[in-house]
Amino acid sequence: MSPFLSPLGLSMDVAQFETLVAEAMDRLPRRYRRLIRNVVVLTEQEPSREIKDELGIPYNHDLLGVYTGVPMGQESFFDMGGRLPPRIIIFRGPILRRCSSYEEARDEILKTVIHEIGHHFGLNDSQMPY
Repeated sequence: MSPFLSPLGLSMDVAQFETLVAEAMDRLPRRYRRLIRNVVVLTEQEPSREIKDELGIPYNHDLLGVYTGVPMGQESFFDMGGRLPPRIIIFRGPILRRCSSYEEARDEILKTVIHEIGHHFGLNDSQMPY
């Protein structure tokens, strides 16, 4: 997901944003929550230049979230030792720049969480509705 940057957007403090991310996780069906219990979900203000470069995202485009890790079903018994758990990062700045209301932010966060969880299940961008 990479809409153009906009200086305008919704103002929301970190605690409120993190609450919306936690609520989005809680809204997932129980069977999916069980499958992602080992996935670490974090929030950050902005994606780093390194993340954008690695994904081939131009500096003037937003990145709403990112999944890092080995998708389910692609793990190997032989390379599990010492590997960090899968991780989803939801980026506060890009999401709030595209939203003008609390409700919009809540919906965008849910869509982003679902999208990144889709990557954990092995889906690529073209296979997901968001």
